Amino acid sequence: MACVRLMVRGRVQGVGFRAYVRDQARRLDVTGWVRNRADGSVEVLACGPEAALESLMRLMSRGPIGAHVACVEQGPAPTDAHIPEGFSVRYDDD
Repeated sequence: MACVRLMVRGRVQGVGFRAYVRDQARRLDVTGWVRNRADGSVEVLACGPEAALESLMRLMSRGPIGAHVACVEQGPAPTDAHIPEGFSVRYDDD
C-alpha cells in the first residue's frame, strides 16, 4: 500500500470534480480525501495499492464532463497525514 498527494490544475472547480474523484476512488477501494484549494486547484490525498492509485490518476487526468485538466502533479503524502477510512470530500483547509 502507498499514499500520494496529488494536485490537479486546470478547470477543476465548479464542475463536479471532487464528487467524480470520490466516486472513482471508492470504486477502486482507495482511501483518502479530496478538497478544493484557494488557488483554484484540487488537492487529493490517496492511499491504496499502486495499481489502484495509477488508475485513479489516469481517471483524474480526464476528469468529469465540463472539466479541463491541465496537469496532475504527484508528490509524497505528508508523513503526519490522517487517512480516514473510506474516501471523503473535505470542505475546509484541515
